[in-house]
Amino acid sequence: MIQQGPISPAPKTHAEASRQRKDIVLGEATDEARLVRFVAGPDGVVVPDVARKLPGRGMWVEASREAVATAAKKGLFSRSAKTKLTAPADLADQVERLLARRVLDGLGLARRGGTIISGFEKVASALASGQVAWLIEASDGAADGRRKILSAVHKAPNSPKILGMFSSDELGLALGGENVIHTALLAGRGTDRWTLDVERLSGFRPLLPSSWSASWREEP
Repeated sequence: MIQQGPISPAPKTHAEASRQRKDIVLGEATDEARLVRFVAGPDGVVVPDVARKLPGRGMWVEASREAVATAAKKGLFSRSAKTKLTAPADLADQVERLLARRVLDGLGLARRGGTIISGFEKVASALASGQVAWLIEASDGAADGRRKILSAVHKAPNSPKILGMFSSDELGLALGGENVIHTALLAGRGTDRWTLDVERLSGFRPLLPSSWSASWREEP
């Protein structure tokens, strides 16, 4: 999981205040980028709003499976809304699916914006140039291929972050290709926002599959 930083101090400007929301579990103001917004649906059911666009008063919870489960178990959504709300048993799973779709959609937008590169040789070249912000490896790719691309990572002037939570098919659908194994997201417009979505998703799903050996992260 991506390491989260400490809670920001109390905001001092209007701009800073607009990025702070009260986490209903912690009861403290927290950076909005680290939270998931929920609203009350018309049927009294709690609905996740990962894009922060649904109408209604928002209820904010840290982007983690544990925090969402705590909010549901302790009736904190009802307390925050001051009315009886039902939190579905699979609420954390719903958030995970929505965030995963948002991250994949973000890759599609990056491709159209020209900041995505796919294919071993192209990715290796981009790594060598220091342009890569994220190395995105298919979760079901061959271990030998991962080892080789990792060698290029270790030689890169700037070490990218690494994501391996999506299959080749999922990446292919997002990027409009087939057999997508090695992908690089270049530093550029929109990359920071995409990174924040990945960080939120990391609270619900590991960035790297547990089936991958921990040793693959080490330089050969």
